[in-house]
Amino acid sequence: MNKLILIFILIAIIVIGVFLFSFSENKSLPESKPIYETGFTFYDVEQIQSTLALQNISMSSPTAVTDHTVNQYCMYFDGDVKKTVEYCTTTSILNPDGVSFGNINMGGTVDGPIMALAIIDTADVYSSKNEVDFVFQTMIETLVCDCWAEKQPGGFGTVSEWIDMAIIKHSQSSNSAPLKSQINGLNDMNLTLEIDSKDGKYLWTLIILK
Repeated sequence: MNKLILIFILIAIIVIGVFLFSFSENKSLPESKPIYETGFTFYDVEQIQSTLALQNISMSSPTAVTDHTVNQYCMYFDGDVKKTVEYCTTTSILNPDGVSFGNINMGGTVDGPIMALAIIDTADVYSSKNEVDFVFQTMIETLVCDCWAEKQPGGFGTVSEWIDMAIIKHSQSSNSAPLKSQINGLNDMNLTLEIDSKDGKYLWTLIILK
């Protein structure tokens, strides 16, 4: 009888020990997810498309870029280092007349993007500023967060104010290089705004990097 009791006690100790070991394993810190599994995805293009349609701006269907021109569509800089991606998609953005005035591109791997950018061409610095404001604001609110008014990164109350300041700095600069303005850490992402002028035209670029 005593032997049976001892056996039951030993079995109970073993079972409790196994339970505690499993519980400890479950309480361990979770592994960090790959960067493409956090933040925005390729499917967010659909939400951008729906929002831009409110201002009669349409988008083409995303097209995968599979040849050497991928660097033209989805190249970005991490500090001073040029980075390329494995997989890239591009869409055209069109004004109410159906004329393309830019692109929205995303790049990363087939599993998900790590960067997104919008590129817009305008005849002058003010001719299509409303469209620039709306496209860039839509990109940020959809892919980063709808938190600009709350966070006011860089001291700018709106995305439009950030763009306005970039325009002022660009107009005051005697340097022919593109003007760059960066906001880092908004919802753990980095934003870069670029304005470049050439042959009387302006090229606006917004880069969002996880």
